[in-house]
Amino acid sequence: MVPDMIPGPEMPAERAFGRQSAMSIEINLPNLITLARLCSVPVAIWLIIGERYGAAFWLFVAAGLSDALDGYIAKRFNRRTRLGAVLDPAADKVLLAGVYLTLGLAGQLPAWLVGLVVLRDLLIVLAFALIQSFSAVKQIDPLYISKVNTLVQIALVGFVLARLGLGIEAGLETRVLIAAAAATTVLSGLSYLMRWARLLARSEPAL
Repeated sequence: MVPDMIPGPEMPAERAFGRQSAMSIEINLPNLITLARLCSVPVAIWLIIGERYGAAFWLFVAAGLSDALDGYIAKRFNRRTRLGAVLDPAADKVLLAGVYLTLGLAGQLPAWLVGLVVLRDLLIVLAFALIQSFSAVKQIDPLYISKVNTLVQIALVGFVLARLGLGIEAGLETRVLIAAAAATTVLSGLSYLMRWARLLARSEPAL
């Protein structure tokens, strides 16, 4: 799953949005796989609400595999499109946020952690929109801490679903993953805000 809701991993932002002659908006196999992943979100939520955690775990695993598959096909067979560049990270973010919110409502994740995750994502989306509107910089590569944060968030969700659905024993591991997810969420959010504040400051005309 990709770190943040910015154009990638299918193609860099300047190519995703600046070269219409090279790439077109079309529904191809990678985009269909991405759409299937997006459609899996309400199914995952329904499974968690119904406490069918085992099925939710395997669906979450399948979603992760589909993310790797559509990216591989898009790159290997040059099936990259503007639609895919936007849809792929959006599907990943909606899936992860939906699962976090549902697990939080089910009492399986701390409400404060779910709030941190959702708040960070909202801030990133709003800040990215501002950058696109006011800055000449259109390509923003994901930060390393953001990649770590995404991996930790995925690991936490996978572990919680596996614990509930497959009967895996849990103790200190859950608390460690929760602490790691909280710390990396805060660090990555602050890192993005600091980077984008500098970009916006440089884009303003000197007084």
